Amino acid sequence: MMSETPETRTSRTSSVVNFSRFAAIATNVFREVVRDRILYVIGFYVLVLVLAVRLLPDLSAGAYPKIVLDLGLGTIELLGVFITAFVGTALINKEIDKRTMLVLVSKPISRGELIIAKFFGLWAVLLVAIVSMAIVTLPIAALSNIEIPLGSFAIAVAFLGLKLAVLIAVAILFGVFTSSLLASFLTLATYLAGSFSRDLLQLAETTNNESFKPISTVLYIVLPDLLRLDVKNEAIYGMAAMSDAGTLWLNVLYGVTYILVLLALAIAIFRQRQF
Repeated sequence: MMSETPETRTSRTSSVVNFSRFAAIATNVFREVVRDRILYVIGFYVLVLVLAVRLLPDLSAGAYPKIVLDLGLGTIELLGVFITAFVGTALINKEIDKRTMLVLVSKPISRGELIIAKFFGLWAVLLVAIVSMAIVTLPIAALSNIEIPLGSFAIAVAFLGLKLAVLIAVAILFGVFTSSLLASFLTLATYLAGSFSRDLLQLAETTNNESFKPISTVLYIVLPDLLRLDVKNEAIYGMAAMSDAGTLWLNVLYGVTYILVLLALAIAIFRQRQF
């Protein structure tokens, strides 16, 4: 049996310490965001859903169960987007404004670790929020005799979590080189543009403007194609309306790759900042 060398022992200890620092920062982000009463959005969501199940039967003829489910998933997404846009962009700037960034960068922690820990800390909050809202949807729907296709509903919530992870990476990227307010608007603009980037590509194909085609192609490549991560409409009609497993996993790979690229850019820019 080979004995453990001092170099191996040191490397292993360093990895443990790095993970400990990473976990501590991510946990601190989670606590700070929760302390800001962000999870109160769950109560707001319950209020919206209860009003929907009370009012929609009178406004729609038999289609209200699907409308309620669509409204519920849409509300969860919008609440998550606004939390991301106005909290995610401030994760770095808040540390700079409070002058605590000087303390953080002086400690044995890389700026890359800081960015990634902030990302996972906020993502954890959003996952707790969207899963909680999804769970409270079930008893409200049951009391209103609304049948929810659990399989497709769970997949829609999972893809929503991935979509919000992409937006968190976008928010952090903008937040490392501009003000929080401007970064929030840029994040919201990216969300809107990413939701319609595929339409821009189709529009270019139907027009005769040759100069618009390369612009739309570049925008489609640069902007996140958020429609890949949107299965709300399919979820309403059950698993039969869902794309095949291969397509779903390919879209997951697309989302993860986009997140990694955005975080890599954020880390590269953040390393150049002086405090």
